[in-house]
Amino acid sequence: MKNEGKHLQKITTFLWFNNQAEEAATLYTSVFENSKILNTSRYSEGSPGQAGAVMTVNFLLEGQEFIALNGGPMFKFSEAISFVVNCETQEEVDRFWEKLSEGGEKIQCGWLKDKFGVSWQIVPTILSELMSDPDPVKSQRVTQAMLKMNKLDINALKKAHEG
Repeated sequence: MKNEGKHLQKITTFLWFNNQAEEAATLYTSVFENSKILNTSRYSEGSPGQAGAVMTVNFLLEGQEFIALNGGPMFKFSEAISFVVNCETQEEVDRFWEKLSEGGEKIQCGWLKDKFGVSWQIVPTILSELMSDPDPVKSQRVTQAMLKMNKLDINALKKAHEG
C-alpha cells in the first residue's frame, strides 16, 4: 500500500552526530524559514544507545527533510560534504554566516563549519553569474576577489567584476 496522504521525499540527508542531534536540529530549524522538527525517537532498553536518550530527530529545512542520528563518536563530518545556502541579498549572507558560524569556524570563500563540524557554503546567487561572464578578464577578477574573502561580499564582487 502506498504512503497515502504523505509525500515521501525520495532522497533524505542523514547526519551522524556523536550526541548533539537534537541540539543541531533545534539550531538549524531556528536559522532557516519553512523549517520545523517533525519527530524525535529515543533509544529503548537493550538498544545500542542509553535508554531514553535521543536516537534520531527528523526535521525540515526549507521544506527538505533531514534526519539527525546520535550514533556515537566513530564518524566525523568533513568538508567533503557541505550544504550550499543560496542567498539573494547581502543581509541573507550576513545572517546565515553569523548564525551558522557561531561557535564554529569561519573559513574562506564563503565556507564555514558550524559548532558541530558540519560544513556550509553561504553563497550569493549572483556569484555564479559574475564568475561565468563571457569576458574572461571580468570572471577572473571576480574569482580573485572571492579567493581573498571569508564571508562573501556582494558589492565587492560586483566591483571586482566591473574592474
